[in-house]
Amino acid sequence: MGSQARKETSVLASNRKARHDFHILNRVEAGIELRGTEVKSLRAGQANLTGAYARAENGQMWLYHLTIPAYEFGNQFNHDPERVRRLLLHKHEIDRLSALVEQQGQTLVPLGLFLKNGRVKVDLGICKGKTHGDQRETLRRRTADREAQRAIAARK
Repeated sequence: MGSQARKETSVLASNRKARHDFHILNRVEAGIELRGTEVKSLRAGQANLTGAYARAENGQMWLYHLTIPAYEFGNQFNHDPERVRRLLLHKHEIDRLSALVEQQGQTLVPLGLFLKNGRVKVDLGICKGKTHGDQRETLRRRTADREAQRAIAARK
């Protein structure tokens, strides 16, 4: 392996509904404070990010409504699936993100959970909500792109 650190990443869960409901303006990678059975449950591919969001309180960033089901073999050491989890960010990052949310009406939405060098990370999106018309426009554009790709493929 040498002096270089391993950089391996693997996706544990993704929030596809967030990409449908929000315009993603920017992304931030954050650590997350978890218990042992939560990590084992995540590695087993069990997590639900739908409806989850992050919020700053008392100088710390917290992640709400992230559902990590109880680990099958966790017995008495199992965790509460709906508990609020702390995000690990630098103080200046927390201040910057909380200012964006308060002043510009943006939302912090987790877009995915992934492993990076053996640690669970959260891909936070700084998002602005889509209107119903925006969602329809996205669907129209996606349909038009798909039809254009089919036409190109048919000509070959």
